Amino acid sequence: MQIKTSRKLLAIFAAATIGAISGLVEFIQPASYSLAARATADPALAENHLEQIEKISGFFNRFQTLTGQFTQIGPRGNVAYGVFYVSKPGKMRFEYHPPSPYLIVSDGTWLIIKNKKNQRTDYYPLSATPLKLVLSRKVDLANQAKILEVANKNGWITLTLADKNRSVPGQLSLVYNEAKAAVEQWTIIDGQGRRTTITLSELATGGQHDEALFRVKRPRGSIGRGHNR
Repeated sequence: MQIKTSRKLLAIFAAATIGAISGLVEFIQPASYSLAARATADPALAENHLEQIEKISGFFNRFQTLTGQFTQIGPRGNVAYGVFYVSKPGKMRFEYHPPSPYLIVSDGTWLIIKNKKNQRTDYYPLSATPLKLVLSRKVDLANQAKILEVANKNGWITLTLADKNRSVPGQLSLVYNEAKAAVEQWTIIDGQGRRTTITLSELATGGQHDEALFRVKRPRGSIGRGHNR
């Protein structure tokens, strides 16, 4: 896996930030409903889907800190594993297990991708990634994002959204397990249609994280988007 551009970055968090990956994605496809196309024509259904969107927003608002394990499937089918830490607002750390050389950290302002093998470090404004939606202090997806589609089948809700201001290319799809009241999978589809899926497990909320987890030493002179070392 190589990280070269902001679009490639968006692909990293595809499908980005969750249950049983490719099979689950296919499982939840039917029974979809496009809010953009039908909200005006069918207000009752639109209200029902608004409640489902609020369930997903509520999941992110129930915690300030979150830890767990993740499995990532990239656009080419490559699989990586690791552990993650979230501390709202704005902070996140994804530690990839070997042989993957990557470390991904958000310090609240920058999203930092470090390749420990070749000692390359890239910086992107957090505000230019879909993560800004789910790492904010108060998550309100119905108002903060452009809702593209809501699907509900057999207790699984899938919400597909995009940046409301169109400043971030691609789409973010969140999968919510109603039985567990938790988001268990997310997928990011980049501007070229490439998908990356991350499945989360062993979730634990509460407690405090060491702030050092969310700091990466910045190379001298590193400013702006996509800086490389």
